[in-house]
Amino acid sequence: MSHRIEKVENLIKEEISFIFLRKLQDPSLGFITITNVKVSPDLRIAKVYISVFEKDKREFVLEKIGAVTGYIRSELASRIRIRFIPELRFYIDDTLDYVEKIENLIKKIHKDDNKGDK
Repeated sequence: MSHRIEKVENLIKEEISFIFLRKLQDPSLGFITITNVKVSPDLRIAKVYISVFEKDKREFVLEKIGAVTGYIRSELASRIRIRFIPELRFYIDDTLDYVEKIENLIKKIHKDDNKGDK
């Protein structure tokens, strides 16, 4: 991956985080974290991965963000200086779900091991 793409990804991540924090103060969205941004090699599409604290509100939050994607993109355009502002596509980052599942499996294995020792 080129150094320029990496810099653009980090810049977009920072700026979208700022936009969510300062411009989109919608309490119905809850606690959202921008976890990652992946930009296509031609810088036309940016996949923005978000983590939503309340698991049951994920689809709702994704719909709300989808409704304001144009606003987010225009705010992004006013904050950064690149030739083309990429099309923003938002996705739920469910990495923490996998981590939690693995931890529970490990705990269960250890619990079963302790039962076998007695």
